Amino acid sequence: MQILIVDDETVIREGIQRTLHNRFPQYRIHHAANAEQAISLLHEHRIHIVLTDILMPGMTGLELMNVSRHRHPHLKWVVISAYSEFAYAQEAVRLGAKDYLLKPIGKEMLTEMIDKLSMEIVKETELTEEAEVLKRNRKYLQEAVFQRFAAGLDTGRIDMGPIIDQHPHFRLIMVKMESDKPVRLENFIIENVMAELIERYGRGFVTVHDSQSLLGLITLQNEASLPELLSELRTHLIKYLRVPFQIMHTERIQHFEAVPEEVQRMRQASTIQIYEHYVSGGDRAVEVAQQYIRSHYQEELSLEKVAAIVYLNPVYFSQLFKQKTGQGFKEYVIQLRLDQAKLLLANPKLKLADIAERIGYKDMRHFTQVFRKKYGVTPSEFRQGSGVHTLDSC
Repeated sequence: MQILIVDDETVIREGIQRTLHNRFPQYRIHHAANAEQAISLLHEHRIHIVLTDILMPGMTGLELMNVSRHRHPHLKWVVISAYSEFAYAQEAVRLGAKDYLLKPIGKEMLTEMIDKLSMEIVKETELTEEAEVLKRNRKYLQEAVFQRFAAGLDTGRIDMGPIIDQHPHFRLIMVKMESDKPVRLENFIIENVMAELIERYGRGFVTVHDSQSLLGLITLQNEASLPELLSELRTHLIKYLRVPFQIMHTERIQHFEAVPEEVQRMRQASTIQIYEHYVSGGDRAVEVAQQYIRSHYQEELSLEKVAAIVYLNPVYFSQLFKQKTGQGFKEYVIQLRLDQAKLLLANPKLKLADIAERIGYKDMRHFTQVFRKKYGVTPSEFRQGSGVHTLDSC
């Protein structure tokens, strides 16, 4: 028996682990400080029971339960919390929790509960383990074969007939993420959310397409329900994901041979489609970026640097900035600098080299080129045309 303890408080994790180890020395105990660590352990080990706190940094315990249900339906969940609010307990029960324990947890209550769940698991395992393993292995094989086929790779001698027979017509749905960091947690979330929706709206499966994309195949029970499915998928991913993402889909497909071409088409479409973000704070992020640019326009400013200030991926930030301001990042910075230059040029005591440096151009020649390209005259000509008598020269 393998048990996973998920709690961001070290003293709680270690206390539960000691209690369980003393009472059940034959059991293997794992522990995680957050949902991401928990998901990694669920992938690596055959966990039977999960004890999870509710409020943790990042994903909550209830959200962890929700996104894990489809991938790990056998798990016995027990919620441990310092909060007795009915809403928490109600949601835990709805998600399938076997119990809801309040901190501090009594040792007797904990061991009795684990004893009871262990007996349930033993009975269920005897009846279903062999069938589950076979079903799971067939599922993984199907997904692996389809993954190669969709990428246009050779599937060897494996017969695609069973998949084709099950899906005489279908649609493909691709979710593509944008991130410079590993997205293992995000992959897990997308896979589980898509699989659950596919099961609810029809039949099909989900497979990893590449390191940042997942591909779902679905034969809908009702073709008219596609917009509803996509809307629900988008809502869940906005709630759970911590990276920008895109959702793309095909029209109804009736020939499996068309899959690689359709997948390639979606990949090409992703280069021009705007990424969505995991929160509705896009306007606020751009406002903060604009404030930072206005305060630091005289410094070296790069897209990557400003994106990092607002905790966004540079590619997504660039798209979002242009969408919200109507200007590209570089264009916006240049316009701000030149607006300041025109104000400074009104002061005849300021040398052109000083003005260039004040607005962020260390190279006087570059400043002159940028100014002329924008206004059709050099800074000196602009100053003279404004009736300002200069004491320096270009």
